[in-house]
Amino acid sequence: AGKAFRKFLPLFDRVLVERCAAETVTKGGIMIPEKSQGKVLQATVVAVGSGARGKDGEIHPVSVKVGEKVLLPEYGGTKIVLEDKDYYLFRDGDILGKYLD
Repeated sequence: AGKAFRKFLPLFDRVLVERCAAETVTKGGIMIPEKSQGKVLQATVVAVGSGARGKDGEIHPVSVKVGEKVLLPEYGGTKIVLEDKDYYLFRDGDILGKYLD
């Protein structure tokens, strides 16, 4: 995946994320069929842009960093395929929050 990001870098306030894998087994050990699995809203940030230019002309940096886990909205984002893997591109303002360790 490292080579793919040398070829693609988000611009402005865009954030490239990789969605986490869906849970296929419950804590109790019950298998969840694919049709019943919900959309995964948790993702890992893999690349960020430099930031958005404000009204004052200064660049405001993106609020997340590479490697952080974030909460995404249920809908939105642009799907991008790099090195046969699916990634999603969101605006910094569209990301709902980030998980703290």
